[in-house]
Amino acid sequence: MQIFYTPDIAVNPELPQEEAQHAIRVLRLVEGNEILLTDGKGSFYKAAITRAHPKHCEVNLIDQWEQPDLWNFDLHIAVAPTKNMDRLEWFVEKATEIGIDEITCLQCRYSERKEVKIPRLEKIAVSAMKQSQKATLPVLREMTTFRDFVSKPFAGRKFIAHCEPGEKKLLKKTYLPGENVLILIGPEGDFSPEEIRLALEQGFEPISLGDSRLRTETAALVACHTIHVCN
Repeated sequence: MQIFYTPDIAVNPELPQEEAQHAIRVLRLVEGNEILLTDGKGSFYKAAITRAHPKHCEVNLIDQWEQPDLWNFDLHIAVAPTKNMDRLEWFVEKATEIGIDEITCLQCRYSERKEVKIPRLEKIAVSAMKQSQKATLPVLREMTTFRDFVSKPFAGRKFIAHCEPGEKKLLKKTYLPGENVLILIGPEGDFSPEEIRLALEQGFEPISLGDSRLRTETAALVACHTIHVCN
């Protein structure tokens, strides 16, 4: 059964217009058909269509249940957006499918992109959430400067993946299963020495993701997948 994203379903028993158009015009659902909904906050709903209109698809809720936790840790990746937005969108899609709690767009000294369109990324995350049959949508944060971000508190392990020389443990060798984790992934030009120093001063641990030098979006996805493999 196809899943529809209805963030306000608990207070408004109606599909958002985009979801309504897909249900009625594309899938040709009619009154009486049962559908599966999620609010993106951890809950699924079973509902029956009571008004089959492409702009106002109203439903009657039949059942509601919480999806069991799919992982027992909090995973937050802060990544410098790539110049080509397609690559960042690819990361958001795949990380949502694998499982991630929060993504922050990080503005660094060598960042090639200074702004992002969060609504576009949210649409991609919603589609990936539904495709992977999850009931929780990751939080997507607006562009934040590196200095402001690393100074914020985080209840868990904090890592920075960079390419500068020095002692760095492999992520899979230093992360412990069950730990909440925040990982910084820099732009194609890497973090600046000043940013690395600032992060270390704020309690971030330097890590390596392996011997290969990875593109930004690849490094971010490898970090996401590594945490899940470790768990």
